[in-house]
Amino acid sequence: MRVAVIGAGVAGLVTAKVLGQTGHDVQVFDRTPDVGGVWSETRRYPGLTTQSPKAQYSFSDFPMPEDFPEWPTGAQIQTYLADYAASFRIPLRLRTEVTAARPGPDGGWTLEFDGATETFDRLVVANGVFCEPSVPVFPGLDEFTAAGGRVCAATEFHDAAQAEGEHVLVVGYGKSACDVTVPISQVAASTTVIARQLLWKVPRKVGGVLNFKMLLLTRMGEALFRYLHLRGFEKFLHGPGNGLRRNMINSIGSVSARQFKLRELGLVPPGHMEDIVRGAIGLATEGFFEGVADGSIVVRPGLTIAKLFTSEGRRFAALSDGTELPADVVVCATGFRQGVPFLGADVQSHLLDESGNFLLYRQIMPIGVPGLYFNGYNSSFFSPLNAEIAALWIAADLAGAVPLPDPVAMREAVAAQLAFMDDATDGHHCRGTKIIPFSLHNVDEVLGDLGVNIGRHVRASHWINPVDPAAYRSVTPALLKRLEDPVLTGRLPTGC
Repeated sequence: MRVAVIGAGVAGLVTAKVLGQTGHDVQVFDRTPDVGGVWSETRRYPGLTTQSPKAQYSFSDFPMPEDFPEWPTGAQIQTYLADYAASFRIPLRLRTEVTAARPGPDGGWTLEFDGATETFDRLVVANGVFCEPSVPVFPGLDEFTAAGGRVCAATEFHDAAQAEGEHVLVVGYGKSACDVTVPISQVAASTTVIARQLLWKVPRKVGGVLNFKMLLLTRMGEALFRYLHLRGFEKFLHGPGNGLRRNMINSIGSVSARQFKLRELGLVPPGHMEDIVRGAIGLATEGFFEGVADGSIVVRPGLTIAKLFTSEGRRFAALSDGTELPADVVVCATGFRQGVPFLGADVQSHLLDESGNFLLYRQIMPIGVPGLYFNGYNSSFFSPLNAEIAALWIAADLAGAVPLPDPVAMREAVAAQLAFMDDATDGHHCRGTKIIPFSLHNVDEVLGDLGVNIGRHVRASHWINPVDPAAYRSVTPALLKRLEDPVLTGRLPTGC
């Protein structure tokens, strides 16, 4: 089939690679001049690094270069993805924005771009769940910018030198907010973080010694958080062993608070470390708390910007408690909007529920829209691996080899998953597109549909060792071999 893929980030590239290996004619479209999605040069802010270590943020069959640091920079990840695209000869149409995608007969799709149209047999949307930055519209914005002030998303702030000698406010307290704050604080006249809500931060090295991946990027680490369906040892952890489980999680919070001196800095988040999944799991930025301690960074917790204004030729921001701060640049690290503006209202009516959540079976397939798939709408600690496994599912479904439930059962499964994630994350699941911290449950469920998985002994080892995507490198060849055999394709087993 001819398959169009919208988006040349992690998910789009691995989808094109897998579908190309199964014999499809694939074309990847992206509006940027380079591959990478969130790692594109057009979106990188100073201080950007991965949240997961390089081994966990790799494709199964394409390891990161050995000379990369454990937490690579944004530029290094973009280079890695460009090398991946070149190695697998992925066909790209960069600087090409798809403005409309309309369904046709037999699951086909017609795409509009650059004043032209082209028809494909199937469409994969991989434009990313961090596609469009969400920037607040502050009262007084027009007056502020007319006086030379600047308000921008973190993804639009590309060079710390733009903050030299300026009074800078960074809005937000997630990883991107803290990342961009550190280089800004090294050149700005003042750097203030406006944090509506404090979040727990996990040290890269807990206690200065133990890599956080040994605690949270294992199957045990994932099992500490209650999933919709409990299996095996999880039943103990969330039953008789519940006290032990809670102590394991909250001890990380206690160590983090001591390590970063959060109590002395007045930055202990409310609640317990166990509540981390209800907000965001953030890796602490190196130098951030040190900057707070030495005064180069000031954090204003529990506040928002009420308005921007000018007085006597100077620019200011008024906070929600009435405090007025000098402000020349306001950098907003305030999240993203997940959108598919190129899909018409008739299609979107099948994609979204009344709350705006994406209704995707296995985070991949919309129900009632033939020939359409999504990838990358399963943001996780192991995003390249989760995207790779989803690409295999798409390839198998194109071959008619996925044993799908009937539409009613799929809708019930999607509704149950969303209801669970609403409760588990207090609604912080990015409109149904974030599966953290249940990355490996998603891998197991998707591979279970395909009847392939890595060995039980390897999976068992991942209970105490960080999950290595390279352990899954045999899954793609195994599925490809099955898809080449029409007899095996017609009777793919189910279950892990």
